[in-house]
Amino acid sequence: MDRLEQLKTKYAPALTKIQQLGVHLTNLHVQDDKLFIKGAAPNDAAKNEVWTAIKSVDPTYGDLTCDLSIDASLPQPAPAPAAQTYTVQAGDTLSKISKQFYGDANKYMHIFEANRDQLTDPNKIKVGQTLKIPAKS
Repeated sequence: MDRLEQLKTKYAPALTKIQQLGVHLTNLHVQDDKLFIKGAAPNDAAKNEVWTAIKSVDPTYGDLTCDLSIDASLPQPAPAPAAQTYTVQAGDTLSKISKQFYGDANKYMHIFEANRDQLTDPNKIKVGQTLKIPAKS
């Protein structure tokens, strides 16, 4: 796998967020052995969400350069549906919670990705944790 594909795979959650928020990319390539992302976000909130997604993948983002400006003429993203929350009970797994909310146990990674700020492994959730349950996609 070439370096660009490696880095795109690593930063897939951030690249997905870029698409969801309507960020217009002008550059996406490898420069100086780093993923180079340049573009324009429709507003500060979108720009901040992209940075949050980047930092959730790698807080040091040592293999990434991201240069986002604000272009208010871009279409504004629709407000995200409010995420639900769920408090982990004894015997729960992300698959079980996914089945409950989405009707599909295999969508557990949606819950894991939405909770990267507090989860490092989809198999390690704790009783009493409050998890964000993103809207069905």
